[in-house]
Amino acid sequence: MAVSLKYAIVERERRFLVSKLPDAAHERLYIVDRYVTGTRLRLREVVTEDGVVTRKLGHKIRLGEGPHEIACTSLYLDDDEWELLCRLPVKMLRKVRHLVTRDGVTVAIDELEDGTLLAEIDDQDGGPVPVPGWLDVLRDVTDDEKWTGAQLAR
Repeated sequence: MAVSLKYAIVERERRFLVSKLPDAAHERLYIVDRYVTGTRLRLREVVTEDGVVTRKLGHKIRLGEGPHEIACTSLYLDDDEWELLCRLPVKMLRKVRHLVTRDGVTVAIDELEDGTLLAEIDDQDGGPVPVPGWLDVLRDVTDDEKWTGAQLAR
């Protein structure tokens, strides 16, 4: 089946395990992801530090081998839609996302429940963005399936 990108945003992300949070995180988001069992669907609830809640249903399709390039489509949900869809069987992942911008580069660093720090760099439409020197990288896990959100969910 051909993949239509008509309403999708293409994500080109690289993921790295890092040893510590860099200084100057400018925003913190509290995220609960619910991966709907047996599908490519994800329910995501994001709460900002000042209590603003956003809920959405996401659909992810891989555009090639591995998790590096994904077409994502999102629908924003009201409370009733959210409540209904939350009844589906899911695997959950809770994390705190720290957004760090330095030297013109923004990195999202997810702090998992066990304290693991997983950084994401979005390459957008260009070539790979250089990994900033201020990011204390332990290992590149971009192509490692076990570091995708769906695999980390319990």
